[in-house]
Amino acid sequence: ADTVEDEMEMATVRHRPEALELLEAQSKFTKKELQILYRGFKNECPSGVVNEETFKEIYSQFFPQGDSTTYAHFLFNAFDTDHNGSVSFEDFVMGLSILLRGTVQEKLNWAFNLYDINKDGYITKEEMLDIMKAIYDMMGKCTYPVLKEDAPRQHVETFFQKMDKNKDGVVTIDEFIDSCQK
Repeated sequence: ADTVEDEMEMATVRHRPEALELLEAQSKFTKKELQILYRGFKNECPSGVVNEETFKEIYSQFFPQGDSTTYAHFLFNAFDTDHNGSVSFEDFVMGLSILLRGTVQEKLNWAFNLYDINKDGYITKEEMLDIMKAIYDMMGKCTYPVLKEDAPRQHVETFFQKMDKNKDGVVTIDEFIDSCQK
């Protein structure tokens, strides 16, 4: 007799990736590397797509000493480029391709997109603070030296002093890239 899980597994719509040749052309990975990545991806996500909960579970394994759920949420949104609530193998490969092998410009664009939580083209102090708090939560209380409670806010103030060139309270992509390259 099939269990409920088996029935649900069979009912799950499976996502098949586009031809590896196409992904090879679009990314900075070889066909062999894509095959290895796909095997690992399918192993973790048999349905071929990752929802946010699964993404958080996988990510939490890398940071067992802290709470990585909020940072994983922001990261998931950066990988989910079409904002459909799931990360396909293609989404995953394209993000990884930029992070591992992209130009400095591509990596900075990707990082800006991560920090620009509401995707309005600006990083606000609130957005930066949300990201910083998420990073500190993820690192856990076991950091050395022990971090003060206001460390994330101090980090944000320093970030804005360096990045917000025109002092208008937001950081644009141009300000971000210009500051990072210096």
